[in-house]
Amino acid sequence: MDEAQRRVDEIRKERSELENHLIDEYVDGKITRREFVRRGTVVGMSIPLVSFIAAACGGGGGTGTTGGAGTAATGNVKPGGTVRVALVQPTTAPNPVIVNDEGGAGLLGSTGEFLSFSNAKLELEPRIAESWSPNADGTEWTFKIRQGVKFQSGATLTANDVKTTFETLVNPKNASNALSALGGVLSPGNTEAPDDATVVFHLDAPNGNFPTLVSSANYNAIIIPASLDPADWGKTFDGTGPFKLEKFTPKVGASFVRYDGYWGDRANPDRMELKVYDREVPMVDAIKANEVDFVEHFSVSGGKALLDDPNISVQAVKASPHRQLHMRTDMDPFTDKRVRQAIALSIDRKALVDGLWEGRADLGNDSPFAPAFPSTDTSVPQREQDLEKAKQLLADAGKSNFSVELNTESDFEIPDLAQLVKQYASEIGVTITLKITDSATYYGDAVFGKSPWLDSVMGITDYGHRPVPNVFLSSVYTSKGTWNAAHFKNPTADQLIADYIGALDLDSQRAAAKKIEELLLDESPVVIPYFYNFLSAAVPKLKNAVSAATGQFDLSKAGFTS
Repeated sequence: MDEAQRRVDEIRKERSELENHLIDEYVDGKITRREFVRRGTVVGMSIPLVSFIAAACGGGGGTGTTGGAGTAATGNVKPGGTVRVALVQPTTAPNPVIVNDEGGAGLLGSTGEFLSFSNAKLELEPRIAESWSPNADGTEWTFKIRQGVKFQSGATLTANDVKTTFETLVNPKNASNALSALGGVLSPGNTEAPDDATVVFHLDAPNGNFPTLVSSANYNAIIIPASLDPADWGKTFDGTGPFKLEKFTPKVGASFVRYDGYWGDRANPDRMELKVYDREVPMVDAIKANEVDFVEHFSVSGGKALLDDPNISVQAVKASPHRQLHMRTDMDPFTDKRVRQAIALSIDRKALVDGLWEGRADLGNDSPFAPAFPSTDTSVPQREQDLEKAKQLLADAGKSNFSVELNTESDFEIPDLAQLVKQYASEIGVTITLKITDSATYYGDAVFGKSPWLDSVMGITDYGHRPVPNVFLSSVYTSKGTWNAAHFKNPTADQLIADYIGALDLDSQRAAAKKIEELLLDESPVVIPYFYNFLSAAVPKLKNAVSAATGQFDLSKAGFTS
């Protein structure tokens, strides 16, 4: 027995049954090295530990097909300086409870920190939490809280701050955006802090991906002082991150300075400036004019000028952000699934990927299981355009000709997508009229009865990246989902989603995923035409700027070369 294998055997004696099962899956070639590393970090194994085991055990079925760099090319950088960031205009006040968009997520993450950070490889890196582990069935997760962490206001962070943060987020009276991830997962009163260094989450049901739901992937979940009203957070931006607020001006931007009391490595830049923009084109113009150094997110359609510019460094993260075309299953003409199937079959997905994204996207198959997810079952046949079949389905449903309004927002390539959906529908005899508004109008109050997004008969919605599909599944496709714009109610889907969420190993997750993918292809409440690469841009002299595809970015190690 070699030394590496002996160390692995010793490690395995100390690991849980779940962790050892994961190691077995890797050794047996059931999962790739990358999938093993990702899954290991979710269940509580550190990146160095899981990387060592992967190297020592060999095994694995290849490198997988996900990832993509989330940072600009590394290099020696000068200390200090100011990094200027272009960010899309937030649609809400900077309140950690209600923020519901990419711009708001960027503001929250500028000073706030999470229990862990979901990086561009979909791995979880410890932050406020040093480690975490489940009980045997995944109904209870215990997090060890880092000690000696200071809020920028001077108070010492304890487990009670973590507990209070999550009790606030799961309280239905607060209309929390985080309920999209935590609703039906964690109920009020079920988070305890037995001591200053420990937080225990008692879940409503088994959940194999729970640590991801309380990471930066849930952008509302920054840890704030227990004594601070979230509605007042925007006055101070009090967090534990490497930068602290200097000045915030709504609809203009914010500036931040290095926080020298940070528990981790000292941030390299002296300052960070965020400039917010209502539209994508001005952000693109700003970096080309050297008014900003980093554009947190842009699309191919709006940022073509950046793609081949030698003075711009484009970063691409292959992830799960996508657009959803929903159809109200409880309203005419979409009560008949054959009509929904016809719309789905009218769309030429490859043409959308090539035309709107110049190949920088993966084909969608009308379920939220992106190719980036290890649990996606890729054996499910890909839906392709079939106009004749679509016409026949409409004829069989007695809906050969009808008109319908499609609501959507004016951001990124979405208006172009809406026009193309309209064009494809016309080829099967369906007339679509478009109602395109700004994002604030389209999302409204983001609750049923007060949101064109959730109330429209047909709509296209922007969904940001998540490192696991849990939020997409529970919020969009379950009968009580907070983002169920299709008003889809299917008991079989509800149970399959519960099975997936409760599964602790990849084999079980993939088995449930296959059934969900097949059911959603048949029911077609939502069309997902593509999962696009998350694109960021930097000036070439800016190095080590991290984009995680969730709306957050990390500039703590960023700097400029000479």
